[in-house]
Amino acid sequence: MAWNEPGKPGDKDPWGQRRKPGAGGPDIDRIVKDIQQKFAGLFGGLFGGGGGGGGSARASGFGFGLILAAALVIWLLTGFYIVNQGEHGVVLRFGMKSEITQAGLRWHLPFPIEKVEKVNVEKVSTIEIGYRSNPRTGGKSKVPKEALMLTEDENIIDIEFAVQYKIKDAAEYLFNVRDPETTIAQATESAVREVVGKSTLDFALTEGRDQVSRSSRELLQQILDRYSTGVHIVTVETQKAQPPDEVKPAFDDAVKAREDEQRLINEAEAYANDVIPRARGGASRLLQEAEGYKASVIARADGDARRFSQIANEYVKAPAVTRERLYLETMEQVLSSTTTIFIDQKAGNNLIYLPLDKLVPMMGEAGGAVPYVPPLTEAEATAAGAARGGATGRGRTDLRGRGVTP
Repeated sequence: MAWNEPGKPGDKDPWGQRRKPGAGGPDIDRIVKDIQQKFAGLFGGLFGGGGGGGGSARASGFGFGLILAAALVIWLLTGFYIVNQGEHGVVLRFGMKSEITQAGLRWHLPFPIEKVEKVNVEKVSTIEIGYRSNPRTGGKSKVPKEALMLTEDENIIDIEFAVQYKIKDAAEYLFNVRDPETTIAQATESAVREVVGKSTLDFALTEGRDQVSRSSRELLQQILDRYSTGVHIVTVETQKAQPPDEVKPAFDDAVKAREDEQRLINEAEAYANDVIPRARGGASRLLQEAEGYKASVIARADGDARRFSQIANEYVKAPAVTRERLYLETMEQVLSSTTTIFIDQKAGNNLIYLPLDKLVPMMGEAGGAVPYVPPLTEAEATAAGAARGGATGRGRTDLRGRGVTP
């Protein structure tokens, strides 16, 4: 049976209180009234409310208002928020953009009236096309359906790109595109396919890789601006560009041959740049030497002509003196470069003097040649020997000993 069912011994409730005869279940109105009286007494005691029914009602209303005021203050305090450096705060009022706030401590009408979406506009994000990196292992996996593209010359190229972007307009980024990263990835793949489709395979693999990257970035930025995504493309980098694995060895050989060709061309240009300036310098030197020789000959001829004119004038004035002077100057010039000694036997005496101190240096300069002296006559030899106090043979021997050939 139930605990309050009549007929139980003692007729008591679970709290040990004896029920009054004829009493029914608990009175809800009485319980509510008791609770109100307790709250009235509490707030009446705090704020000095008087007794009586009117005072309790006023105290109860004041306490309820105080609770509402405290709750309102707490609700308003929840509207404060902080926007970090490099972020923009987009305030939404009932889901519609109200304003964009900068970094700092801000306040908005609390939820559910307004809420704030924070967007980092300084962060550089990366999207990979043709491959996916694995941060745990450090490797990457290939995505063939994104990497394989068709070139202008109907060849297939395996190319991978990495796109780096920043958010330039937080409102456009949040509201104009539902999935920004997917949109950027698909737009990048479309732009790269268009640029590669207008390029040949050799151009895309070799010297055109940078050009393909620049053209892809420009075209991708135009597409995203047309979509109003609020995204700025920082760079589009080509990670890898190669032919498909099935034909890669043949293309490697072709690339190696092309590199050898370019290397030989560079070597030839380097050799030409070395030889041609040297040849031009030699030609210029010869021309300058020829000009110098020409000027020297002309100057010498001019000087000789003026000298001849002066000598001719002097010859007219004194022919004998001029002839003698010319003869002496000519003989001096001729004999100054030889070691030959001429002896005037008619005008000389019996004693022959040879200046060996001057002849030895002259013989060294002339290559060691021995000067030639005309042979002495028998009378000259006898006279020379008598002067030296010896015989004729001794005098001739003395002459040989002095390096003179008889």
